[in-house]
Amino acid sequence: MKPMPQSTRQQFRAMLTPGSALILPGVANALAARVVADCGFAAAYVTGAGIANSFLGIPDNGLVTLTELADHVIAIRDVFAGPLMVDADTGFGNALNMRRTVKLLERAGADAIQIEDQVFPKRCGHFDGKEVIPSAEMVAKIKAAVDARNDADLMIVARTDAIAVEGFSAAIDRAHAFREAGADVGFVEAPTTPEQIAQIGRLPWPQLVNVVIGGKTPELPNERLRELGFAGVLYANTALQAAILGMQRALAHLRQHGRIGDAADLLSSFAERQRLVDLGAFQALERKYR
Repeated sequence: MKPMPQSTRQQFRAMLTPGSALILPGVANALAARVVADCGFAAAYVTGAGIANSFLGIPDNGLVTLTELADHVIAIRDVFAGPLMVDADTGFGNALNMRRTVKLLERAGADAIQIEDQVFPKRCGHFDGKEVIPSAEMVAKIKAAVDARNDADLMIVARTDAIAVEGFSAAIDRAHAFREAGADVGFVEAPTTPEQIAQIGRLPWPQLVNVVIGGKTPELPNERLRELGFAGVLYANTALQAAILGMQRALAHLRQHGRIGDAADLLSSFAERQRLVDLGAFQALERKYR
């Protein structure tokens, strides 16, 4: 008998191990997920900040709802074959809200769910003025998340934003408490120095680091992050920031000149756009059912 193929959740557990420094590009919609897959990345990160920016045109300040997030995950899951880590913010409320959040996102297709210890509504981890809930309250929410999953291979990623609020030592203490509560992966957000990054990487279970270009955390080479023991490296905003710059350049040219003209190199070609969204497959289906 042939062995059963690995699920994407089992694949993710095998990929996200200390020292892998797996790059997880952020995707805010299904088109971005197609680009990430087309560029050869094996897994992706569904970014809450990206959804807030691109879907609602607002900052990452906790106003995206659970159902809006789940709808995005469903659309992304439909076009992305690899593992998906989903940014679930604070779980959208207390421990009972957390249970519903995990159940809904698991059904939507998440392979790992990241939750954090900020107050609700939260704000971007690289903004000033963050607040965190008591560690004991977050421990209860992690236990609720672990209890809520149907598939034991679904990973719970526990993030703490306590560095900016209570200091680095307190953040590390929280990371240990969250691990004891059942979190599979640790995520100490917004370290500000290479020394802090190194200390986080040495924690003896899988750890993430979030690289936000222009944010609070310095970018270290991927080779160095592997040496430090990180399991995953989030580039949550790279695709979004690149898309904004590309739109600004092309539209500024159009506004100035009234046409694209010889600046077509600012744009993806029409043919490339259709290839990326798999037009050929849909045309084949149309012929099949005609």
